Amino acid sequence: MRVFVTGATGWIGSYTVDELLAAGHQVLGLARTDSGEASLRAKGARTLRGDLDDLAALRRGTEDADAVVHLANKHDWANPAESNRAERAAVETLAEALTGSDRPFVFASGLASLALGRPSTESDPSPFSGPDAPRGGAENRAFEYAERGVRAIAARFSPTVHGTGDHGFIALLVAAARRTGVSGYVGDGTSAWSAVHVTDAARLVRLGLEKAPAGTRLHVVAEEAVTARDIAEAIGRHLDLPVKPIAEDDAVDHFGFIGRFFALDMSASSAITRSTFDWHPTGPTLLEDLAAGAYAHAGR
Repeated sequence: MRVFVTGATGWIGSYTVDELLAAGHQVLGLARTDSGEASLRAKGARTLRGDLDDLAALRRGTEDADAVVHLANKHDWANPAESNRAERAAVETLAEALTGSDRPFVFASGLASLALGRPSTESDPSPFSGPDAPRGGAENRAFEYAERGVRAIAARFSPTVHGTGDHGFIALLVAAARRTGVSGYVGDGTSAWSAVHVTDAARLVRLGLEKAPAGTRLHVVAEEAVTARDIAEAIGRHLDLPVKPIAEDDAVDHFGFIGRFFALDMSASSAITRSTFDWHPTGPTLLEDLAAGAYAHAGR
């Protein structure tokens, strides 16, 4: 297939491009910079210059593609409303361009706040709808296009898609520990996050693209629940720092904006995803990555 990929030079996107190319697909990657274009071309991918706000470029990229993978996001934590607006506009633009074609459209989604008191499952619908909702309500908006001939597929990524060189949430926690001299966890440390290695995540994106029907919710989850305290203890061992609880009221001061999320339970099952798509994660666990020094770069 000819696959148009947004976020093609990002953390998950770069591994997804590698996975798609290795499986024999052709890739057209959206690139914002000269260096991004060069890195994609070096892999054997074609490039389209543009960014998430360039809706005309998104339409052009979709025109001759057999499938679309949408992984770009502004991740502007200081202005979430802008991130939500941009995400909804991008999803609508891509889906409109795919309408009536039955071409696959895999788009990034999340696992936060899907269920209370238990790990979320693929059967849990997203509670977020409308332009003012988190991610602009993009998952539910995209699924509306399933009735209009778009094979919309949500890839619900674990809050940590980890690996060597990751600059995401775990890197921010490591950086906070270096900065404060304490590896902290919020409250009693029992809140838990699901986790997946970036290579396993990329493989599932490809499998979903190739096999998933419209309306599928892929749970990109290798580990169902890694507790905040276990994460903090692994960081503490790696950095040789004390591990201490942080009061919830002090979490943002201690960790930065990530403190708002570290206390949330974002655990999830991927049992349906695994059995349906024969997906078997093989990458290292989050704690194994931390022990091996995958986040040695963070905070330096």
